[in-house]
Amino acid sequence: MLKPLGDRVVLKAQEEEQTVGGIVLASNAKNKPTTGLVVAVGEGRMLANGQVVAVAVKKGDKVLFDKYAGNEVEYNGENYLVVHEKDLVAVVD
Repeated sequence: MLKPLGDRVVLKAQEEEQTVGGIVLASNAKNKPTTGLVVAVGEGRMLANGQVVAVAVKKGDKVLFDKYAGNEVEYNGENYLVVHEKDLVAVVD
């Protein structure tokens, strides 16, 4: 599995296949996903004094992230998104 460094988080983006009304969209008409499942978390952000601040999310959390955040990565045939913690907007309950 990928092990992110610093305050980075690896997400498995969750794509919506249908609209609210149940209409299936063509692949070129879909919006970029903005929700994902956390699959790996880095050790945290290092402060100027050398102290490490842990990342606020954990593996298994469902999160909202900025629309154009992160880098898409393919690993073992799966697509992932690697984002900085600052690009995460909220944890979804």
